[in-house]
Amino acid sequence: MRVYVAGNIVVDETWSIHELPQKGVSIHGVKSSQDIGGKGANQAIVISRCGIDTQLIAATGNDINGQWIRDCMQSEKLTLNPQNSISEHSDTSIIFTSHDGDNAIITTMAAAEALTLDIILAHLADASAGDILLQQGNFSVDKTRALFSWAKNHGLITVFNPSPANPDFADLWPLVDIAVVNQHEAELLQPVGIPTLVITQGAAGAELITDAQHHFCPATPIQVVDSTGAGDTFLAVLLASALLRGVAPDALALQHASAAAAITVSRTGTLKAFPTECELRALLAVGL
Repeated sequence: MRVYVAGNIVVDETWSIHELPQKGVSIHGVKSSQDIGGKGANQAIVISRCGIDTQLIAATGNDINGQWIRDCMQSEKLTLNPQNSISEHSDTSIIFTSHDGDNAIITTMAAAEALTLDIILAHLADASAGDILLQQGNFSVDKTRALFSWAKNHGLITVFNPSPANPDFADLWPLVDIAVVNQHEAELLQPVGIPTLVITQGAAGAELITDAQHHFCPATPIQVVDSTGAGDTFLAVLLASALLRGVAPDALALQHASAAAAITVSRTGTLKAFPTECELRALLAVGL
C-alpha cells in the first residue's frame, strides 16, 4: 500500500501578532519562525512518519528556498518528486498567529500551478490498484478532476481535502472515496454520496459519516499554542490509522487523529510542531 500526495510544498514564515488585523489597519509583528509547510507536504510528512510508504508530488523552485526545501526533505522518510526544480519561485505561506492561538494564512500558488498534469502523471506511473491518491485544494479544478479521474480508472482510492475551498470542487464528489472537510467547506461544497465523509469541527471534535455508521469524536483537550497544521495532522493520522489496520476510517482512527492534532496545536511552527515518528508509533498503538 502506497500513498501518493499530489499537492504543494511551501516555505512557511510565521509572524506573531497580538490579534488578527482588520482591513486597512497597520500592526506590529515579530517573525517567530521559518519552516516547511504547504498542505500537501504537511499531510505527506505526517503520513510517512506513521510508517506508510509515501510519495509527495510537489514543485520546488529554482531559488534558495527551493534548495532549502529539498535539503529539509532528505531527513524525512517520504520520497519527493520531481527531484529537479522548476523555473518559478518556490511557494511561500505567510502565517499570522495571534495571542489566543488563532491564525490567518496567505499562500502563493505559482509553483503548484506550474506542476503540469503530465509531470504529475509521470510520477504516478508506478501506482497500483489499491494505492491512495490524496489531493488538497491547491490545484485548479480541472487538474484536480483529471488526477482523480485517472486514479479511479486505475483502481486507486481517492482522498480529497478541498482546502483552500473552491465552490466548483463540489462537482468532484462522484470521484471521491474519502473526504475530509471542515464545517465551512461542508457548508460551501455540500458533500453528498461519498462513501466516507469526515467533518472536522475545530476544538469541538470531528464527525464520521458512512452508510454503516455515524460517529462523533470529541477533540482531545489541550492548551492551544498554535493551531497551524492541526487539520493536516488530523487527516494524515486518520488515514494512516485506518491503512495500518487494513480498514476504512473508523471511530478508532478518529481518536488517533484527535490525539495527534492535540500534539500539533500544543507547539509552535509547522514541521517542528508535528508529532515525531516515536510519538506517532506510541499513539497509534493505543486502542489496538
